[in-house]
Amino acid sequence: MLVGEAWQVVEPLRLREAEFRDAIRRTRPPGSLAAALRGPHVAVIAELKRRSPSGGAINPAMSAGPQARAYDRGGARALSILTEVAHFGGSTDDLREAGAAVSLPLLKKDFHVAPIQALEARALGAAAMLLIARALSPEELLTMATAAEDAGVESLVEVRDERELERALRIDGAMIGINNRNLETLAMDMETAQRLLPLVPRNRLAVFESGVRSRADVTRAASAGADAVLVGSAVSAAADPAAAVRALVGVPRVDRRD
Repeated sequence: MLVGEAWQVVEPLRLREAEFRDAIRRTRPPGSLAAALRGPHVAVIAELKRRSPSGGAINPAMSAGPQARAYDRGGARALSILTEVAHFGGSTDDLREAGAAVSLPLLKKDFHVAPIQALEARALGAAAMLLIARALSPEELLTMATAAEDAGVESLVEVRDERELERALRIDGAMIGINNRNLETLAMDMETAQRLLPLVPRNRLAVFESGVRSRADVTRAASAGADAVLVGSAVSAAADPAAAVRALVGVPRVDRRD
């Protein structure tokens, strides 16, 4: 459903291609998400999330700038910005406001289905964009990754099974996100990342997505070989988001075996 709805925004975006290209020419390239995630500890990607299809309202009154600054103070290495309006309460304005508030690299987390969205992501200041393998054919996934590279945006390719992981690994340099949540049923299976993380080569960055609420969860992700965790609801709903992020950082990373 959400992927189908994503196509509704594509045609208006195509009409703005010249605007996006002009914005790209006038702005400095964003920092690298991949570089931010490398290090001795499991990196925390903190997400700005007002609501979700699975959890309903999380923090409807969230203001992107203050939330981004709180995450930065807590030690987040990067931010994930949900820009879809109807189901997540997000906005492209959130991406702009977060980028103005902090210097952390930003992941544009949306349902990306057309190359014009790569230009939009770069024009908005995103360092990287999400590509969901299940939502794209093998040819479309390659086309989207190429469009991202041409626009100067990194790719985080999200997978949920071995076949999707195999497709994602064909994209040179792409970061691999492993989602424990089934996007069709919204059910959570924490064994998904535990099963797939060891299959990601050590020269690829692997991100554990969905289900992280505590330091113990980060430790479990680390033990399976995660380089980073993406945390949404737990930090978005926290009364003190800086403290919520701070409680998750500093977990030593464990190298995966080739």
